[in-house]
Amino acid sequence: MDQLVRSNRSEAGSPLAPSATKSGARQLGRTGAALGVAALVVLIWSGLTAHHASAKLKESTQAAVLITVATTQPAAQSQLGELILPGNVQANYEAPIYARTSGYLKRWLVDIGTPVKAGRLLAEIESPEVDQQLRQAQADLATAEANQKIAGLTAERWRNLRASDSVSKQEADEKISLAVSGDAQMQAARANVQRLRELSGFEKVVAPFDGVVTARNTDIGRLIAAGENTGPALFRVADMHRLRLYVSVPQTYAAVMKPGLNADLRFPDRPGKTYVAILDSTSSAIDASTRTLLAQLVIDNKSGELLPGAYAEVHFKLPPGAGAVSYKLPANVLLFRSDGLHVGTVDANNHVVLKPVEIGRDYGSEVEIVRGLGANDKVILSPPDSLTDGLSVRVAPPANPKQVAKL
Repeated sequence: MDQLVRSNRSEAGSPLAPSATKSGARQLGRTGAALGVAALVVLIWSGLTAHHASAKLKESTQAAVLITVATTQPAAQSQLGELILPGNVQANYEAPIYARTSGYLKRWLVDIGTPVKAGRLLAEIESPEVDQQLRQAQADLATAEANQKIAGLTAERWRNLRASDSVSKQEADEKISLAVSGDAQMQAARANVQRLRELSGFEKVVAPFDGVVTARNTDIGRLIAAGENTGPALFRVADMHRLRLYVSVPQTYAAVMKPGLNADLRFPDRPGKTYVAILDSTSSAIDASTRTLLAQLVIDNKSGELLPGAYAEVHFKLPPGAGAVSYKLPANVLLFRSDGLHVGTVDANNHVVLKPVEIGRDYGSEVEIVRGLGANDKVILSPPDSLTDGLSVRVAPPANPKQVAKL
């Protein structure tokens, strides 16, 4: 035991003991530094991972909030050299024929589609009451004429007697006054006879001008009442040698609607044929409810091919450079706001830009935009009502506008 203690003491008191202690301390320092660096690396890595996860979560949240929209680009129309509008054809003259006297229809002589000349007899009406009134008026006229004749002779005699002072002036004036009154009564009876003769003449219904009978709304034995507020017209006559065509022209093109402007006409019942019309006049005023100008064109129809009441497709030949470039878009791009029509567009940063627009022609599923858009605008299809300026959106892959318009 004593030897072992001495051995330990000798080792502790040897010169190598301090060097070994310093080496152990250095080793411990390196280990601590390594552990510190490792802890720092772990801390930094944890921070970066958390930041990346947070950014990814934020990005996914924003992506979920974004509205996905489909867009289309406006289809530019060519510079306006032709304007196509619907039109309504009317006869040059068209008149409903009503009875001017009451009675029963005795006979009719023309039917629908019959060409007639002015004064042609269309029908006859039996009016027993009018005939009786005429006979009575003629009798009253004969009585008035007899009374006036005797009154005139009496007045002449009393005028001669007054000249010789055989009668008083008062008596002579009374006889002369009776003669004047009798003459007035005779004139009134004569006027009444003339009135009834003319009324009796209306028993014959005649055509007012050359044309074609387009309607017959009566038959033999039917009770006829005079006037236009007592039932349908007996006949309708139309002059078709020249037709009038009425077109409502959008305000955008009102400035180029000048008399003499030519237009080509196409009719559904005349496929492959084109007819020429000339602008005759305009209403010279824009209809406030439709924002259109009423234009009247004339068509030469001596051949009688075209029919009044028909629908026509009117192709106006506009002067070169008239109007402006327009764009055609599906009708579902429009937004109706309190300050007018708008469309939503998407800018380069995928932000919504609302643009006020003006419509030219409405084709039903498509509309023509004449003001407010550019050729490079990305227009939003079927925009929600909540769409606002500056809203961030996600743009879906391009789709066929016609297919989207059908949705």
